[in-house]
Amino acid sequence: MTGSDLKNSLAASTAQDGSLAARLATARKNARFVLHAQNLWPAVQPTLGLLGLYTLAGLLRLPQHLPDGLRLVTVAGWLSLCGWRLHRDLSRLSAPTPQAIDQQIETASGLHNHPLATLTDTLPTTTEAHTQTLWHAHQNRVLATLGPLKAGWPRLLPHPPKQRLAAGALLFALAAGCLVAGPAAPGRIAAAFIPGRDDPDVPLPHIEAWITPPTYTANAPVFLGNTAQPPTVPQGARLTVIVTGLSSHPVLRSAKGMVLTDATRQKLDAKSWKITVTLSHTGNVRLAGRGRTFANWPITVLPDAQPNVQWGPKPGAGKGDWRTRLPFEASHAYGLSSLSVELHLTHPGRGPARTLSVPLPLTGHPKTAKGAITPDLSEDPWAGESVTGQVLATSVSGQNGKSAPATFQLGARTFHSPVARAVLDLRKRYALGRERRHATAIDLAALGETPGPIYDHTGMFLNLTSIVAMLDNPRIQDSEARTGAVNMLWDLALDIEDRRKGDDASALASLDVRAAQAAVAQQLRHMREDGNQSQQAKEELEARLNTLKDAIARKMQALAAQAMRDHTAIPDLQGFSRAGDKAFSKLMQQLQRDATNGHDGDALERLQQMEDATERMRNATPQDMAAMAQQMVAQAKAREQTAALRDLTAQQAKLLDHAQSRLDEVLKAQSNQNSALEDDGGDGEQAYGSLPTSELLRRLGLPVPPGADATPQPNTHTAEPAPCPPPKQKSKLPYAAPTAQANAP
Repeated sequence: MTGSDLKNSLAASTAQDGSLAARLATARKNARFVLHAQNLWPAVQPTLGLLGLYTLAGLLRLPQHLPDGLRLVTVAGWLSLCGWRLHRDLSRLSAPTPQAIDQQIETASGLHNHPLATLTDTLPTTTEAHTQTLWHAHQNRVLATLGPLKAGWPRLLPHPPKQRLAAGALLFALAAGCLVAGPAAPGRIAAAFIPGRDDPDVPLPHIEAWITPPTYTANAPVFLGNTAQPPTVPQGARLTVIVTGLSSHPVLRSAKGMVLTDATRQKLDAKSWKITVTLSHTGNVRLAGRGRTFANWPITVLPDAQPNVQWGPKPGAGKGDWRTRLPFEASHAYGLSSLSVELHLTHPGRGPARTLSVPLPLTGHPKTAKGAITPDLSEDPWAGESVTGQVLATSVSGQNGKSAPATFQLGARTFHSPVARAVLDLRKRYALGRERRHATAIDLAALGETPGPIYDHTGMFLNLTSIVAMLDNPRIQDSEARTGAVNMLWDLALDIEDRRKGDDASALASLDVRAAQAAVAQQLRHMREDGNQSQQAKEELEARLNTLKDAIARKMQALAAQAMRDHTAIPDLQGFSRAGDKAFSKLMQQLQRDATNGHDGDALERLQQMEDATERMRNATPQDMAAMAQQMVAQAKAREQTAALRDLTAQQAKLLDHAQSRLDEVLKAQSNQNSALEDDGGDGEQAYGSLPTSELLRRLGLPVPPGADATPQPNTHTAEPAPCPPPKQKSKLPYAAPTAQANAP
């Protein structure tokens, strides 16, 4: 049989589980793996022994007593030693030879005389034919005697007895260490190999934790402990944790949806730490450090809602009103910090995008604000136009809310002068982008050349000329030119209207009044926005009010002088001046008092009343001025009477509260005495019960009403003090002061 016949015979031969060639290849693959494992195991045994020794030291808590830095050096050095020894032992390994693989198969399968070597051997090519025939017959006989081929198992036990003894002792020591450590064994091993980690046997540090709600909630701090019910805190609360007895810093981790922000860490001393963090969402907070979890707190965080804001009824200006009514309603659980109204043109056209913001007055940080203001927006170019506005609110917690948009019309002043109306029309068209800059300059120049108040008055003509020159100047930017021209055209229209019936003195007085009012409004705004109630701010407000008072006096004098020149009869000329001055003085005093006490809304209301009065003065006759002055005096008296009535009611309530407290003290003393007499078996329970009403009232220090002595009330434990009569009011007071009564229990 030739070699090719033998190869074919090997491929065709079969056994119980497949061809001989396939079984031989599988057996050789398994034998190669067995030899690899058998050679690798002795190479890694020294390294495993080193690791076992360090693990045993960790079970005995020897490395844990070292400082973290020294422990790091120890672990790094020991692992480096293990790596060096493993590299050296592995580099000495060699791959198993085919002869060793076949020998492993023969040994594991119980084959004698090396049959696998016989099957793979070949004769030299020069061998005689009969010799090759004999060799092939021998191979066929060997092939027929092959049984199942096995790879066997690797021999892993150390061969030298000393190594076996050392390995057994190390394994026994590790098992004993694990039994002694118990459940803490994994933690001890991890702490030995990880510097900065404590094992479970280290005592836990002392922990103090509490949650401080935001200052605007006025809630008390919540201390964290082992409570079954998770605490409920508002959004933005600060969690503070103080850890004592920990050598390295702890950490706070979030879980189950918790959001932690603005975390800060502070080292108090060598082993004390302070951590603060802001809670923003419901979830769990886990405190961990040095590989252990110290605490896990579930916390419910209430989200901070946006302020609820809406418009009040009927916003906007009524027919013929030059003030714009802005009613508003806003609320928030923690209080409001600011309110404002934002206005936009309903039909903006081609003009520049712009937002008109009007601040709303707030006193302190109320949780609910409801009211209405009537600011003067007639100076704005949007006066008389349709606008869309929203009320904006900001809570003390920083949340913003806005109302649904509302569309209404802004108030506009009424101008009787045709020239003034023409100036305002050009001003509005230019400001709203309905007319270009150059076209506006041409129209204004033509208006100045037309015979009329501008043409006849040098000052107004020069004012108009300067506006035209500013619009024609290409070096001035469009935004700057628009702002300057709009402001100057407004002043020009007011000047034209003031001079329609009055002279230069009256017009200048009106200008001074407007400037003084603007100065007072600016000071009030600064005091409100900055919260400045210093003596210097109060003195500045008083000085500006005096300037306004002088300007109003000059305006009234100019009107009186004009009436005398025009031979117009003024009823009670001296009384007219005195009444007007007195009315404005009282109004200014109330304004200053409200601003000093922080009542911004009331102060602005007083200023608006003064603005309304001075606006009526602009086109009023002397007779109208006299009637207006008398009306202001009457309004001032009514306000004084209302304030006096409030004071009277408060005094009566305080007096009744005092009487009630005195009566409660007497009844308490009587009850104690009766109890003592009952304990002693006495009959003193009638001590106060037998007293008449008049005597009981005298002992209380209360006035005795007439006829009280005639109707004694024995055996009564209550007394009703007579209500204090209100002080007499003048006959012209249109209402009577209410009386209050209190019945003692």
